[in-house]
Amino acid sequence: MAILISEKAPDFVAKAVLADNSIDSDFRLSSMHGKYIVLFFYPLDFSFVCPTEILAFDEQIEAFKSRDAEIVGVSVDSVYSHLAWKKTPVTRGGIGAIRFPLVSDLKKEISLSYGVLAGDGAALRSLFLIDRNGFVRHAVHNDPALGRSVTETLRMLDAVRFYDQHGRLCPADWQQGDDGVKPTTDGAIDFLSRFARKKSADGQEPQV
Repeated sequence: MAILISEKAPDFVAKAVLADNSIDSDFRLSSMHGKYIVLFFYPLDFSFVCPTEILAFDEQIEAFKSRDAEIVGVSVDSVYSHLAWKKTPVTRGGIGAIRFPLVSDLKKEISLSYGVLAGDGAALRSLFLIDRNGFVRHAVHNDPALGRSVTETLRMLDAVRFYDQHGRLCPADWQQGDDGVKPTTDGAIDFLSRFARKKSADGQEPQV
């Protein structure tokens, strides 16, 4: 598996089904340059865990857009399979009118370039958070049986945006609205000192 963190996200041109169900034969990832991109791979259309993730991302699409982020899904299925899945109601195992592109990686070149092609010929359940300059800042890879957390994806997007805007590091379990760590020795000592005082005030043994 390729380690792409801090590397340029591999660009690609492929067929994709868009939000309005039209087919774009030349969908290009780099056309979204200047925005954050949540690029997620899933194994197959008409499967079991995959629709739960796709619907969960679609349910939060406005939260992503408010953070200047676009969502793109990719699998090794054809655009016609994607389109048929979209046209199938959720009550019959479909995904309905989701509002982000589904890319066809029929030749499996995109999955290979991201290092996520599994031994069975489908993509792993992998996700890449790409920044406005096209660099991969976060990635997660799950066993096909394990669905991803949209809430955690939003948290990591918030963390990347916070660092990009303020230059402060995001400590463990950072949440939007929390303070960050100045990237200096004094900054780390100051943050840890405040953390220790908070633990003491909460009646917990401060750790050093």
